[in-house]
Amino acid sequence: MKNLILFLADDLGRRDLQCLGSSYYETPHLDRLARRSLIFDNAYAASPVCSPSRASILTGQYPARLGLTDWIDSEGAVHPACGALIDAPCIAGLPPDRPNLAALLHEHGYQTWHVGKWHLGAGASSPEHVGFDVNIGGCEVGSPGEGGYFSPWTIPVLKNAPVPDGTNLTDFLTDEAVRLIRGRDRGRPFFLNMWYYLVHTPIEAREALIAKYRRKAAIQRIDGIDPFVDGERFPCAHKREEQVRRRIIQSDPVYAAMVESLDSSIGRILEVMREEGLYDDSVLLFTSDNGGLATAEGSPTCNLPLAEGKGWSYEGGMRVPLMLRTAEIERRTPGTLVAEPVAGIDVLPSVCRLLDVALPRDHPVDGVALLDHPRSDGRPLFWHYPHYGNQGGTPAAAVRLDDWKLIYFYETDHCELYRLTDDIGEVRNLADRYVRTRDALKERLFQWQNDLAAAHPRPHPDFVPWPNRGSGSRRPG
Repeated sequence: MKNLILFLADDLGRRDLQCLGSSYYETPHLDRLARRSLIFDNAYAASPVCSPSRASILTGQYPARLGLTDWIDSEGAVHPACGALIDAPCIAGLPPDRPNLAALLHEHGYQTWHVGKWHLGAGASSPEHVGFDVNIGGCEVGSPGEGGYFSPWTIPVLKNAPVPDGTNLTDFLTDEAVRLIRGRDRGRPFFLNMWYYLVHTPIEAREALIAKYRRKAAIQRIDGIDPFVDGERFPCAHKREEQVRRRIIQSDPVYAAMVESLDSSIGRILEVMREEGLYDDSVLLFTSDNGGLATAEGSPTCNLPLAEGKGWSYEGGMRVPLMLRTAEIERRTPGTLVAEPVAGIDVLPSVCRLLDVALPRDHPVDGVALLDHPRSDGRPLFWHYPHYGNQGGTPAAAVRLDDWKLIYFYETDHCELYRLTDDIGEVRNLADRYVRTRDALKERLFQWQNDLAAAHPRPHPDFVPWPNRGSGSRRPG
């Protein structure tokens, strides 16, 4: 039986890898993995924010079907935001009664280990209660928080970790993953769910590595370029005094150092897999939970030519890196770019197919196996984010079918339509030109929402607009 490692980065954008277009960040280990993998060129997270995407990866279901459509706060709850609308209701944890990847593999004899960020709720929704034998670092919080990446940490499950002050969180989690691999029960396969806190805020890294990227920025002559364009005010009431700040170039040396730290950790784990003789007989999958943070909270990265970033329903918010490596792929089709659109909902059925594990009964799976990609032509992908993002977006839903993508904005009750094959930056809205295509996709999106009983935002009865307020759309609000 094959082992499985699922590497999940947090907030890593589609262009944050060297092999996918970055000329500033360095990712030699992931680039090497890409050369041995299938690379999905049109891969998407199931949501533009983290918790819903993570739940979809584990269950194979859309966030709208799960009812988990927004991120969970540090107290393990979801607090609706408001603007012209009030956020749709949302559950605050992975439903423990739903089959998930960890529980399935545990039933098939796998050792199941979760290492890193969880952000899918506490109590009955925590890793140790939904199928993981071991949980190191996973709880309801979505970032290192005030404690940052250097100990002492404020992450509840790591507050009392016996480590020297100043220990780097990623190094600690990597050490723990290595310890689990080396100390495994050699008579059973394992599933390592390696979910990084990187590259989520706070943006911080070791000074020596930061200095390296300061020098690189100077050599590339990008250190003197103003990387930001200030835009409209936020459309959500709790951030109404702040402006959307868009980064237009990758040049933040601290973020670059964080990306390299992520890459180095993955390199260490893959090297241990080789030393232990496990690499050839393992399934390796790498992806991110949403697009790069490019419009708020320091805007540390740039997703251009993709529009916007985390929290938005444009490509920059949902397009992510995704690569899959097995021994057969490495022998036959290494480094192949797969053009068909795929999403996080496809992870569970893909892994089950590769590990010869039956899909759960009486559990609708919305995804398909990634190795069946030639059959996915004509398959629509859907998104439902009925919330105000903390990054400038407003409640929206979207559908992609072949080359076309339609976005529906709840506040303004209007649609935007893009043909991504010749407009990946979603610059030319074709909604008024291709009316039949627009209406057909809109009808299909609304029918899908109805089929899944998706929750919708509602009008705010006391809403008063404020000056220069954004609409969550690239059309002026």
